[in-house]
Amino acid sequence: MAKGITKKSVNYSQWYNDIVMKADLAENSAVRGSMVIKPYGYAIWEKMQAQLDKMFKATGHENAYFPLFIPKSFFSKEASHVDGFAKECAVVTHYRLRTGQDGKIEVDPNAKLEEELIVRPTSETIIWSTYKKWIQSYRDLPILINQWANVVRWEMRTRLFLRTAEFLWQEGHTAHATQEEALVETKQMIDVYAEFAKSWMAMPVIIGTKSENERFAGALETYTIEAMMQDGKALQSGTSHFLGQNFAKAFDV
Repeated sequence: MAKGITKKSVNYSQWYNDIVMKADLAENSAVRGSMVIKPYGYAIWEKMQAQLDKMFKATGHENAYFPLFIPKSFFSKEASHVDGFAKECAVVTHYRLRTGQDGKIEVDPNAKLEEELIVRPTSETIIWSTYKKWIQSYRDLPILINQWANVVRWEMRTRLFLRTAEFLWQEGHTAHATQEEALVETKQMIDVYAEFAKSWMAMPVIIGTKSENERFAGALETYTIEAMMQDGKALQSGTSHFLGQNFAKAFDV
């Protein structure tokens, strides 16, 4: 096993990549910045997902699923949100291919979408456009929804599992009648993440809040769990965001 593995003392980042590859967890794919999660690696994910799902449901959350594609206009509704993700978005502009005169496959210029679609980097906008239909009064609250999904963020510097252009995750999106209830929820979920990291992943973490510059785009407060890597650097390992009324107002809820 040790053959072909870079020493941590020589190059910590390469040591990490070597371990992932040698353990047969994942490998780089033909798509730039994206990975193939191999059976052993995916089995670990399945166990993590199963335990977290139990913990979410114990707090009253239900699972749902929302579209992968988000109309570009949705992002313009919340200014700080679009600014935060603008440089990471993959955009769908056409819906059809054709065979060109040279016999090669090309994008059909006549099949341009009336409105471009963003491949979701996160789902606040598409979910709050839906909540507008679900919420007519305080009697419809709280809404406690979790989504297991994939997202795409066009990262320039990628690393297996830590950050790839496409990755698997979950995102909880809740709606509450009062600020107090929303803050209780936000803090409750960062505690769930911390408990999972410590008790199920044997990974000690520190709970804190992000600075204004590091806060989630569109949030009033971001709570985080940070783990210490063996090279002495902190690694963000989970976040819970208090969005206030930013998205509710943007989508006229």
